[in-house]
Parts: sequence; structure tokens; C-alpha cells
Amino acid sequence: MLPVSEREIRASFVNASRKEASSLTLPPGFAELDFDRLDMLGWVDPKLPRRAYVVAHLDGRVTGVLLQQAEQRVVARAQCSWCEDITLRDDVQFFSARKAGAAGRKGDSVGTLVCASFGCSATVRRLPPLAYEGYDREAARDARIARLQEHVAGFFREVGA
Repeated sequence: MLPVSEREIRASFVNASRKEASSLTLPPGFAELDFDRLDMLGWVDPKLPRRAYVVAHLDGRVTGVLLQQAEQRVVARAQCSWCEDITLRDDVQFFSARKAGAAGRKGDSVGTLVCASFGCSATVRRLPPLAYEGYDREAARDARIARLQEHVAGFFREVGA
């Protein structure tokens, strides 16, 4: 992911009002983020714990989506829809996003199961275990990174970005 500024983040949201975008709290440590190791930037608002944000580059531009965390936690062990990791050390949570434009104003939304801490970028960058003799772990990691980017882009397109 290319580095983004606070101004770019606030202007990027496709499904949030100007007030919602201006009132967001940036993630802790924003100034020190290593964007080279991120496929998307996701965080839960520290002031509004059920509100979350995801920002990524989509079709050459910075795009943001405002998410709402479900009130209830996912009880069963679920798989993240974005990183698809089966050995997660992280909780998976259901997040919904109001659709962009007229559909969102009518109340339409989409949802997904995602790592509660949005650690998908770090998860897919870990080398997978050796599956068999000659298994190319680096190629498998690269494929996981590409799939994560596809899944995030697909979700953003469902929202209407």
C-alpha cells in the first residue's frame, strides 16, 4: 500500500457522511505505520468501539469504507473472509458496511467476517508451514497476499466504491 495522509483518509470514504469522516480517530501509531507491509489499513475507532474503518488503494485511488461491528461476538471459531487463515491467533468479527450512494440511503448494507484487529496484512506475510518436500513457501505467501488484495477490493466494490 502506498503511504496516505490524514487528509486523504478523511476524503476517501465512499459510504460515510462528511461529519462521520471528520470525526474519525486515526489508529494509534499512525505516523509510524510501515505502509510497505500493508495491503489495507484497518482499525477500530478508539472513541467509538463498534465503529471501524478500512482504507485501501482501489483502481489507483485511496478509498475508505466505514464499518459497523456487530453487537454480538462470533461464537464459533470462524475464518476471516479476507486473509482466509485457518490458524488465526486473532478473533474474527462480523462487520457490516452501509452501501454507497442511494442504496445506502435506503438502508442496504453488506457484511463480512474479518480479523477483529484487522491484522490480515501481517497474517498473509507469515511464511506458511512446509506442506510437502519442494513446497515453495515464498510463492504461497505471494499468492496469499494477492488473494487478500482481491478480497478487500471485492468487498469495496460490493459497498459501491
